[in-house]
Amino acid sequence: MDKLKTYTALIIAMILWGGSFVWAKEALQVFDVYTITFFRLLISAIVLLSYGFAVKISFKLKKEDIKWFVLLALFEPVLYFIGETNGLKTVSPTVTSVIISTIPVFVLISAYFIYNEKLKPINIAGAIISFAGVLFIVVNKEFELDSPLSGILLVFLAVFSATGYSIVLQKLSGKYRPMVIVAYQSSIAVPFFAVLFFVNDFNSFSKIELHFQQFIPIIKLGILASSFAYMLFTFGIKKIGVSRAGLFSNAIPLFTAIFSYFLFDEKLEAIKYLGMFLVIFGLMMSQIDNELYKRIAKRFKD
Repeated sequence: MDKLKTYTALIIAMILWGGSFVWAKEALQVFDVYTITFFRLLISAIVLLSYGFAVKISFKLKKEDIKWFVLLALFEPVLYFIGETNGLKTVSPTVTSVIISTIPVFVLISAYFIYNEKLKPINIAGAIISFAGVLFIVVNKEFELDSPLSGILLVFLAVFSATGYSIVLQKLSGKYRPMVIVAYQSSIAVPFFAVLFFVNDFNSFSKIELHFQQFIPIIKLGILASSFAYMLFTFGIKKIGVSRAGLFSNAIPLFTAIFSYFLFDEKLEAIKYLGMFLVIFGLMMSQIDNELYKRIAKRFKD
């Protein structure tokens, strides 16, 4: 039951993050990059802190952990959102989510060297198969990249930032509630993006004839993607570790493609459906636990 709860939490987080690329793309049709990010994080910080104080959750930090929270916020949301949101200007939501789904590969390598996290051969094979599926999704039928290299590199900035975030998060997830961690990472980043908003975007923002409907994608990003999904992901890392929880990110492109199909009528080629199948199949292999692995290995020996 505990494992079912953990996997359910992670899958819901991936669905919300899958939708976040579409919501960000919608918001970019009206607002500039730093406008979206500033209000997204401001909403997240207000919601989480208000709820936390209302239910009397302690936000007290240990002195030695303050530097880790600052580093956590620097990786994500600061560098992550700079890369992801700017990348979405030229890269489609589905392709962006595909690049983001390579995060587990980099987390896997980093966790091996930093935390000495061990995975069984079948888990590693699952990660490789998922990554192969990612490659099928990111190219067209002529096996050429679908998007500008500059946009892809910006999204990879988000990938490397998220890798650093996952590693630091592993250090904090056992000490603090998921909501406390997410509240702090959003709150620390708000002043930084406030400066970027007022310096870069405020002039154009002030000229927009604002309607509540225009803010709905940003509200979804702030509450669902930047608050709820991060809490669920932090909960998952606490339960099964950074490497195995991170591998769920490979499923994000599937959910993004579904959202994009219905909202943007984004059509997919057959090669991309093959890629999605490989992503899900590899994800299932990557989550096989130690006892099941022993039974499978024993059956092959017999």
